[in-house]
Amino acid sequence: MALQLPPPRLAAARAFLLLPSPAAAARGAPATARRARARAGVAFSLQTNVRLLKPNRRVRRSRDPYYDLDEEDDDDEEEEELFEEEEDDEVYETDDDLSGLEYPGVLYSKSPRVPSKISGLQSPLIKEKWEGRQPKTRDKYVQQKSNSLHPSKEGRSTLINTDSEVKLKHENISRSVFHKLQEEYEFDDKWLPLIDYLCTFGLKESHFSHIYERHMACFQISQASAEERLEFLLSAGVKSKDMKRILVRQPQILEYTLNNLKSHVAFLESIGVPNARIGQIISAAPSFFSYSVEQSLKPTIKYLIEEVGIEESDVGKVVQLSPQILVQRIDSAWKSRSLFLSKELGAPKHNIVKMVTKHPQLLHYSIEDGILPRINFLRSIGMRNSDILKILTSLTQVLSLSLEENLKPKYLYLVNDLKNEVQSLTKYPMYLSLSLDQRIRPRHRFLVSLKKAPKGPFPLSSFVPTDERFCQRWAGTSLEKYHTFRQSLLRTGFAEKSGRKTLSSRW
Repeated sequence: MALQLPPPRLAAARAFLLLPSPAAAARGAPATARRARARAGVAFSLQTNVRLLKPNRRVRRSRDPYYDLDEEDDDDEEEEELFEEEEDDEVYETDDDLSGLEYPGVLYSKSPRVPSKISGLQSPLIKEKWEGRQPKTRDKYVQQKSNSLHPSKEGRSTLINTDSEVKLKHENISRSVFHKLQEEYEFDDKWLPLIDYLCTFGLKESHFSHIYERHMACFQISQASAEERLEFLLSAGVKSKDMKRILVRQPQILEYTLNNLKSHVAFLESIGVPNARIGQIISAAPSFFSYSVEQSLKPTIKYLIEEVGIEESDVGKVVQLSPQILVQRIDSAWKSRSLFLSKELGAPKHNIVKMVTKHPQLLHYSIEDGILPRINFLRSIGMRNSDILKILTSLTQVLSLSLEENLKPKYLYLVNDLKNEVQSLTKYPMYLSLSLDQRIRPRHRFLVSLKKAPKGPFPLSSFVPTDERFCQRWAGTSLEKYHTFRQSLLRTGFAEKSGRKTLSSRW
């Protein structure tokens, strides 16, 4: 029986499908065995998870180490994050565009762990003759002879039986990885050149296993086709070191036709995103390639301009600040948060529009767990709603800062060490975004050590300029001397936190 592809509104097509294995039928498996394998079938979904910024998770990258708007990028945790970000609890239902795929009828697994190991005689199940939507373009490198994504047991060796004429760039690595994958999964010998090429970007056995179990259809793509597409992404500004993360998060990017990739890059250019930033947007939200330009992306931009009220000239900046906004249900996010801010703080619409323009991540933050606790904290230290509104309009990033590790320590240092009133924050809200350890405490103690700290409340304006201007205007000393003092202070602080003692160095 022909299985029909769901209608264009794929947001409603999230029901899982259980498809029979064509390989089992080809081998003449008994009816009972086929029924057993059908019951043990794998659930597939049309929608991948969209990773959203959590209210208690700060932006990962920052241009200035003296600001507290981001977390440190820990390379040791990168491998775990590649997989964890696929398991986000929140999934936004949107219209995926399958017309740009080589195999638009092949569904991929929502579960990060599909039971497809050889020992269990199970594999991701794909319908041999899908009668769904036809692709707009066909790649000249696609192998036409393959009737299914898995070769039958006959005709393939237990392990590697690769043509000796195949030239591999990373032969020692790729053959070792491929050997292990074939021992555990039904990897076709023909996939070795593709595996070898992807090893260029640092993919390991665990990454290939994850991709295979989540969207194994991408291994149907030839090495030449994959190289053509990934080279285009590199030419568009994607960094080679980011390609591993993209492939693990969005492996079906290997299947998108070159025309699909080009049309989405052209869309980013059309809304004012500079060429130098396109690669960063792709790396941050690679799933945007699965959204139709005409039916999804352009309507989102239109909504931001006409309904939210963002200036057309600012749309490109908004997308640069938060690429996830392209794959989010922007209508419900805007309505709920604008209604909350207007009721909670009496915020006029133009103030909320300024917040979204400066910090569009606001539309991702949870109201109950992210926005409200921070507003309540500012109230608890003596701020009125009008003061809070002024701070949030000027520095919306406050909503991304940790209460325990950031806002509370800075407030205590403000009143106890700097002898300032909380109302001073309405004039210098930037204080809340600066690093306490890297900028606030070092500058304050440096002026105290030089006996140049003014009497009374310490001027928050001294934290605003660059280190060079600070030394010229406030300290009247060399930049090198200040940096030496700061490093000594940082080492002492680290030792205190670690329970160790250090000898204070002379400077």
